[in-house]
Amino acid sequence: MTVVEDIMLIGAAQPLRSIVRDEHQLLSPPHAPDLPIKLWRDYPPLTVVHFPQEYRAQPFAPPRGLYENDELRVEWQTMDNRQPFYHRNCDVDEISYQIAGDRTLMTELGVVEHVPGDFSLIPRGVAHDNYGRTESHLLFYFPAPVTELEPPHRVSAPADPPFPGWTAGNVNEAVTQCMGAPGHDITVFRADEQLLLNQVQHEARRIQIQRANPNQDTTWLYSTKNVRIGTVGTNPGDERRYRRTLDADEIQYQASGRRTVISQRGIVELGPGDFVRVPLGIAHTEVSTEPGRYLKLLSHQELPQIAETDRDAEACTPERLAALAGTVAAQ
Repeated sequence: MTVVEDIMLIGAAQPLRSIVRDEHQLLSPPHAPDLPIKLWRDYPPLTVVHFPQEYRAQPFAPPRGLYENDELRVEWQTMDNRQPFYHRNCDVDEISYQIAGDRTLMTELGVVEHVPGDFSLIPRGVAHDNYGRTESHLLFYFPAPVTELEPPHRVSAPADPPFPGWTAGNVNEAVTQCMGAPGHDITVFRADEQLLLNQVQHEARRIQIQRANPNQDTTWLYSTKNVRIGTVGTNPGDERRYRRTLDADEIQYQASGRRTVISQRGIVELGPGDFVRVPLGIAHTEVSTEPGRYLKLLSHQELPQIAETDRDAEACTPERLAALAGTVAAQ
């Protein structure tokens, strides 16, 4: 089967070039060299990390790290309670994506509710706390400043009380470096919650809620020089077109729907709650049998997985590819 591969760069709207490929050869191991020495390495398959989207009761715990390098960190968190302190980042902007449930974000720039599908950015140096109700969300720590690329869906505002039943109590404030990872607090001290929330009266900036644009296949929401994050919508019958990003690792999170990722590091089926990392320079595509959407993060630096692997991709075979081609043709 003949396919097209797009050669991409991070931040580019159009490919550097598009190449016609024989799909079977693109996904096959190399021919054995006529030399007695090994010329290339053995490559591991793609690995999948999974966290359930449905809330499961458990005591409060710090967020679980998923992917991390010396500039970026990606975490998963679940809550059915208040966060036990206000948090202030020294070195990063903090982006969140609401997976399931409802969450109240309380900050010095106002209060705003989160429902599934909402993104928000907390600027560097802004104190914030969360009140989650049987919810889960993702956290992305990026070097500040991060640019917001879409108009806001809605914004934070002063709120007193920030949620029903709230009363100002004894709270702590934690100031952290190193992307807020456990053990990297600089100082923790008592704080007056009412004074923190009243700070909004002296601030012009507000927290902006972003959402995927339903009229676009891909919506880029945030960017820096070396990072981009957005969402991609997929549908049955979409063209099986490969892409190879020359200068960025790609982290994907399946928010809804199911699809099959086909790559030079194997083939794997993804469902809601699955994460996969496609390393820089690896050609990959996808086949969907139902409408869906996934988050896509591009990182100029290698972004290694630090969470435990749930499962590995399997080897691509002509039979598997033929079956997927038949599935698409039947749509």
